Amino acid sequence: MKSILSFAALAVVSVLPLQAQKLVIKGSDTLGAKLVPMIAEEYKAANPGVSFEIAAEGSTTGLTAIIDGTADIGMSSRRARPTELSGGAAKGKTLKPIIVCYDGMAVIVNEKSPIADLNKRQVEQIFTGDVTDWSAVGGTAGTISIYTRNTSSGTYSDWKDLAMKKRDYAASSQKMAGNEQIAAEVAKNPNGIGYVGLAYIHAPGIKVVTIEGGSPTKESVLSKKYPYARPNFFYTNGEATGEAAKFIAYVMGPAGQKIVEKVGFVPLK
Repeated sequence: MKSILSFAALAVVSVLPLQAQKLVIKGSDTLGAKLVPMIAEEYKAANPGVSFEIAAEGSTTGLTAIIDGTADIGMSSRRARPTELSGGAAKGKTLKPIIVCYDGMAVIVNEKSPIADLNKRQVEQIFTGDVTDWSAVGGTAGTISIYTRNTSSGTYSDWKDLAMKKRDYAASSQKMAGNEQIAAEVAKNPNGIGYVGLAYIHAPGIKVVTIEGGSPTKESVLSKKYPYARPNFFYTNGEATGEAAKFIAYVMGPAGQKIVEKVGFVPLK
């Protein structure tokens, strides 16, 4: 009788499903709209017991999620601010940055625009509102329409640091939720200008403006010759462990970096 019960118990155990692992990843639209979901799909194919919850609502939301303990990985296109580091420490959290790829923020205009090249001073003047008409920078007369990311975006902050000398955006600038939205608006507006990550420069209806003759390429981004180049990060609470650590290793390994390059980002050296 005992052996029959033991066999029955084993049979029940054998049909119980394996415990599913869910990784919660929040933050940057630059990383979370295309790249991370694509890598996650490949990772799931190799690890069927893993599921993902990915929310791409801006770098600030990713860092906040790590501080609040509501995500395993925070995606960010900028470094954590001192206030975020101290805020995390106050809650017993250590924000650990991990560079997962590099990016160049490309200046885009409508494909019909005569503008092909701008210098850094002109870019600053346009986005701060010092220059409001295209005729002032060699274009056809018309009021410049500026499209930017929203304030929770790391790209919004990085652009201020890299292109605007930390100055404020023009009051007329229009804030978009993501790279795709900026590209779509510029494509519809002959007087539009915006900035997007490298993964979005082939959107229909737009063209990339060179900056003092230079384009955002793999080589110019890695060498930092392109003025609007930057790293992109994952953040964790201290050293990553468990499935989060395995996924990060996958992203930084050959399979993940192949997808990084395929999507349009610049892989790690």
